[in-house]
Amino acid sequence: MDILRRVKEYREEQEKLRWEGTLKDYLELLKERPYLAQSAHSRVYQMIKDQGIEEIDGHKQYNFFKDQIFGLEESLERLIEEYFHPAAKRLDVKKRILLLMGPVSGGKSTLVTLLKRGLEAYTFTDKGAVYAIKGCPMHEDPLHLLPHHLRTEFEQDYGIKIEGNLSPLNVMRLEEEYEGRIEDVLVERIFFSEDKRTGIGTFSPSDPKSQDIADLTGSIDFSTIAEYGSESDPRAYRFDGELNKANRGMMEFQEMLKSDEKFLWHLLSLTQEGNFKAGRFALISADELIVAHTNESEYRSFISNKKNEALHSRMIVMPIPYNLKMSKEEQIYQKMIEESDIKEVHIAPHTLKIAAMFTILTRLKESVKGSVSLLKKMYLYDGQTVEGFSDSDVPELKKEFNDEGMSGIDPRYVINRISSTIIKKEIHAINALDVLRSLKDGLDAHASISKEQRESYLNFISVARKEYDELAKKEVQKAFVYSYEESAKTLMDNYLDNVEAFCNKSKLEDPLTGEEMQPDEKLMRSIEEQIGISENAKKAFREEILIRISAYARKGKKFDYQSHERLREAIQKKLFADLKDVVKITTSSKTPDEQQLKKMNEVVATLIDEYGYNSTSANDLLRYVGSLLNR
Repeated sequence: MDILRRVKEYREEQEKLRWEGTLKDYLELLKERPYLAQSAHSRVYQMIKDQGIEEIDGHKQYNFFKDQIFGLEESLERLIEEYFHPAAKRLDVKKRILLLMGPVSGGKSTLVTLLKRGLEAYTFTDKGAVYAIKGCPMHEDPLHLLPHHLRTEFEQDYGIKIEGNLSPLNVMRLEEEYEGRIEDVLVERIFFSEDKRTGIGTFSPSDPKSQDIADLTGSIDFSTIAEYGSESDPRAYRFDGELNKANRGMMEFQEMLKSDEKFLWHLLSLTQEGNFKAGRFALISADELIVAHTNESEYRSFISNKKNEALHSRMIVMPIPYNLKMSKEEQIYQKMIEESDIKEVHIAPHTLKIAAMFTILTRLKESVKGSVSLLKKMYLYDGQTVEGFSDSDVPELKKEFNDEGMSGIDPRYVINRISSTIIKKEIHAINALDVLRSLKDGLDAHASISKEQRESYLNFISVARKEYDELAKKEVQKAFVYSYEESAKTLMDNYLDNVEAFCNKSKLEDPLTGEEMQPDEKLMRSIEEQIGISENAKKAFREEILIRISAYARKGKKFDYQSHERLREAIQKKLFADLKDVVKITTSSKTPDEQQLKKMNEVVATLIDEYGYNSTSANDLLRYVGSLLNR
């Protein structure tokens, strides 16, 4: 009953927003809020802008798309700044069809759906409010009622430019219902709704032989011909095509380039002149954003045909490639899983990351300019540190290929394989190895993959597997070290005592005999070598540690083994190296003794409590790492 109460409250809130008045009343509103008369393109841009814009890594991030579209920040910035922003300012790009071109499952439909749902919600806000001539099937702009000879004066007084002519139906209604008194014409607030076909339309091509142009522009109502006497009487016409209903908002033209030519040519006049031909009437004005989408092969075929040059010149083509950031790809999978029925299944840590790694590798192109491998390129694109490269190398790498990200494995394939893994295993826990195995098995059934691509993809699965092996070993290493936290602290303190003595050229005191002794060089080198500190570099590294300790002391902070990232890594690796035999014995023994079992349980508990595993995936990880160490 609570949900019904909330539905009722929502309905009552919507009712409060409804408004009706005359054109005279509407003009009074415009004096206070001139933005109410903004164009369709301006409304879309303002909707996005009002959600907030952040500057991250030199690129604009639009909150409107946050948590919905991942890894396409640069493409979205280009879309907003090169199309929506200038179109909102009435620049020439406003007279273009927006064509989103990219691979399947790349986010084109998601982007358009977000714009449509966003517009629906935006018209319920003050800034996004839309007013139309009451009773008009095309929700016509009330300002079309103003005669042309007064529009210049109106623009000077109100700062609002009027574009478009009054539709044939409203011309007749003005005379017959209002006796030409435009000030008495009723105006109402409308709310966009794709379901109710108000301000948002969707056109999808079907069989060219059976699809009627009326789907776009409306049709004659033959049942009224006898009543009105003529097919040219606007009352005998149904203004119910997608172009009619999308007026004041936006129309999505799905798979546009699959449509018959006669449908596409209707868009020429609409985009360039802001009007279209319907029935036996003069041109009908429409203010709407046309968004179409297609794939690259169809687009290439389209532009290769000389007959399409005129239409092509009236398009703004925005490439929407696949995401090329591993961490963002992981977020895509998480979102898709949350929206599915498999969200209750335990997915072990790093599983989606390894799947994303494979996917991104399939989308990248081998650089011909330098020594960067695809794996290094993937990490660089993801914003990670790669030895021998810097952040400044990334823009240069991206400039190398204009079409990078326009091919490769799509996210749906990965989710399908994850789903297949869960169903086959009939368990509630899967790991990276399960998914990699499933990705490999699915390649044979992937219709669009050539033999050469399959070989390449199998290699990427091997690369991802090797990366997982290292991740798995590090994960168990961290868990063991965490379980031996006191050992790590003791080792650290011992190392620091020796470093301090070395740098100060002093001696240490033996805790048992009290005798003076030289710093333990063997101990220090055994730790430093874990992170590749050479003999020549050891002095500088030790001095750096001492400086860090002094800095902490001045600030009244305690220096511990978590205070220096590289030193922490060295301590963990040293401790793990010393524990490696324990790990091998503990994980591979079929009949572990009581002490081994205790250690195993401690590590499993750490993996569960600290790293997000469950009992099944933690034990699987330990067994796998044990087998790696025993090779």
